Amino acid sequence: MDPLLVPPHLLTPDWVEREYNNRQRVPEHLAFFTRWERDSEYVRQTLRGRLDLPYGPHARHRVDLFPARGSDRLLVFFHGGYWRSLDKRAFAWLAPAWVAEGVSVALVNYRLCPEVRIADIVDDAIAALNWLAIHAPVHGAGADRMVLAGHSAGGHLVGAIFAASRECFAFDAARVVGGVPVSGIFDFSPLPHFSGNADFKLDAASARALDLHDKRPTLAAPLVVAVGGAETGEFIRQSRLIAARWAPQAREPLVLPALHHFSVLDALAERGQPLHAATLGLF
Repeated sequence: MDPLLVPPHLLTPDWVEREYNNRQRVPEHLAFFTRWERDSEYVRQTLRGRLDLPYGPHARHRVDLFPARGSDRLLVFFHGGYWRSLDKRAFAWLAPAWVAEGVSVALVNYRLCPEVRIADIVDDAIAALNWLAIHAPVHGAGADRMVLAGHSAGGHLVGAIFAASRECFAFDAARVVGGVPVSGIFDFSPLPHFSGNADFKLDAASARALDLHDKRPTLAAPLVVAVGGAETGEFIRQSRLIAARWAPQAREPLVLPALHHFSVLDALAERGQPLHAATLGLF
């Protein structure tokens, strides 16, 4: 048995719930959501941005764009929420540190389960990236050098874009110069046993089709894979798995000490943090 894969006998609902229910594991998660929303509302009122730009027909096909003047660098961020919750509005707090570095920031919304399936959300992520590559410069944000970052479900979306067929892209894919999946999911075998599957509606076959660890990236850019050191063993395994399977394009995973599934996102925004420095280095 591959030591980076889960033995099937472990995949019981109780075990999967303990490993994958991050809100249950971190009782103070609501305080993080409150801070993210409060700080993001302040940023949306004070930082120059273009908000709710449509990249498709659905109400959630929207992007917030915070341009850095005169920059050709763009950080594209996909939020988490297990493909079924949260909103880009709560992540504007990430933007100021990057704009101060001379990097524009795009925050992407996408449709959610159970209205659509996870595979449809991957299509949304690719559509948003195509729109940004063409239209971000019209709104003051250069997009010649793009780094794709995502947290949790967003980390999966970054990996899924990297593994997508090159025919999906309406621009020169060499403009994607890096990927930063943070606490992502790349092995879907546990998720049919998770309580969230009431919304995902995965069976063994559809879960296997979403797996990324058995695919190879089609984009050539390097990846920085990160996860909190205080996360569950499964989330750490997920990051170690994709880093190993996609090496050397994916570097050894950054396991960030003492950070859990929600606090790990601070490390993307804070100057001096290894994750911030590694992401900046991709540009």
